[in-house]
Amino acid sequence: QVQLVEAGGGLVQPGGSLRLSCTASGFTFGSAVMRWYRQRPGKERELLAEVWHDGGAFIYADSVKGRFSIFRRNAEKTVYLQMNNLKPDDAGVYYCNTILNTLDYWGQGTQVTVSS
Repeated sequence: QVQLVEAGGGLVQPGGSLRLSCTASGFTFGSAVMRWYRQRPGKERELLAEVWHDGGAFIYADSVKGRFSIFRRNAEKTVYLQMNNLKPDDAGVYYCNTILNTLDYWGQGTQVTVSS
């Protein structure tokens, strides 16, 4: 079955960096579009970025442009979210997502806390 497992969250000080990973199984990872979402406290889940099968990527959220990047390593079946210059407002749960045959698949999420 399809599984997405996120890792890499944690506590970081403002201005710090984290790299989140999402390792996939149960489908042909190399041909799937992969996305990162986040859900901040009291807010709806928002789409941050997506990366296509060939590595092309797009950052959707204006609030993270210039600070976050998404990339994938197909041989490892893993998609990453590199987060730099983190701000307290970046705190939340970060989710990996893919859509296969019109069905949404999500990981369990990884918590990011930004605090001094």
